[in-house]
Amino acid sequence: MIQSVLSFGRALEDAETWVDRNVMKAPLMPRDRAQARMIAATALRHLGDIEAAFVPFLDRPLPTQPPLLKAILYAGAAQLLFMDTPPHAAINIAVEHCSRNPETARFDGLVNALLRRVSGAKAEGTLTFSPRANVPDWMFDRWARTYGAETAERIAAASLREAPLDVTAKGDPAAVAEELGGIVLPTGSIRLAQKGRVDALPGFREGHWWVQDAAAALPARLLGDVAGLRIADLCAAPGGKTAELAARGALVTAVDISLERLGRVRENLSRLGLTAETVEADAGTWVPDQVFDAVLLDVPCTATGTIRRHPDILRLKRPDDVGKLAETQGRLLRHAVSLVKPGGLVIYCSCSLEPEEGVEQIGRFLAGSASVERVPITAGEAGIAPEWLTNRGELRTLPFHLELEPAELSGMDGFYAVRLRRIA
Repeated sequence: MIQSVLSFGRALEDAETWVDRNVMKAPLMPRDRAQARMIAATALRHLGDIEAAFVPFLDRPLPTQPPLLKAILYAGAAQLLFMDTPPHAAINIAVEHCSRNPETARFDGLVNALLRRVSGAKAEGTLTFSPRANVPDWMFDRWARTYGAETAERIAAASLREAPLDVTAKGDPAAVAEELGGIVLPTGSIRLAQKGRVDALPGFREGHWWVQDAAAALPARLLGDVAGLRIADLCAAPGGKTAELAARGALVTAVDISLERLGRVRENLSRLGLTAETVEADAGTWVPDQVFDAVLLDVPCTATGTIRRHPDILRLKRPDDVGKLAETQGRLLRHAVSLVKPGGLVIYCSCSLEPEEGVEQIGRFLAGSASVERVPITAGEAGIAPEWLTNRGELRTLPFHLELEPAELSGMDGFYAVRLRRIA
């Protein structure tokens, strides 16, 4: 199992994709798969701290080739420093796999010495860790400009914690929470403390619930009573919002540009016993036969609000991604408004913390359009807390929101949402 984990370094900047394509398809037991994913995610979350821990014990920078060498060291250090793996086990496994691979065999002494020194420094209490060290400068600086330095520090700390599992019930949340041993959040989502295979949890195969972060479940609820309404869910995959709307009686058309991702939507709907029309199309150019009562647009974005679940975002995203995606979002929003009838609602949302993908995007749009107005979201609506709202009535959740006991159950994705009405 560990050999598969160590190889993630060959694609460190896209570890989530790599793990899905390789570790998840390897002949591993479910427990080993979970461990593989956890090691990769832990290394990505704490990469800055890990590299800083190496520095005092290196006379020169680590070799860049072969890439697998750093992967071995990162995986070993992640286990030593952040996963409570016994030091002898983490070090011996790293050295063993370094020795086995022809590309890295000559570095087994380096791996052994470096990890032992790091382990010793941890035991002596001479290592210091900082959430700030693990967030790229460009990303942290953006958060500091947008939210202030203190809030940026809190965002960083919360983003680096592993997220609990949230699910949305098809029926009664209290009944599903009891079935799963979870708690019902003020928003109606259910939060679980236990880990493990999702498809092995009670009620999964029976279609009683689906996985969906508490923040991600809010935008669909901003449409109110949707029973009998025709609603387009644009950029719909993987289908959590489609399922929410369908479960509440809406006539949903789920649109996504990816046929493969639409397949996931159909699979989820089938398991849940729900129905919706699915359309493979570019949501920015798609022309349906008639307009809708409402449109939900969850735009493609930098997803910086979801680092808790996808720590590879810390390594994947680049500063220029924000502007490029903002252009796409503007195009999608303009078209989305044309798909709704006068008086109908449009929910625009993104899982980004960047203002260009949220409040600034909407500010520009409303300034240039006389046919749309903002419909403020109010505290208490859909269980929304006052601190999750901007002064203009827009939803703005942050990763440290929703503080619970124990602390491991706290947090939610960073999400932005605004409710608009077409008036002409």
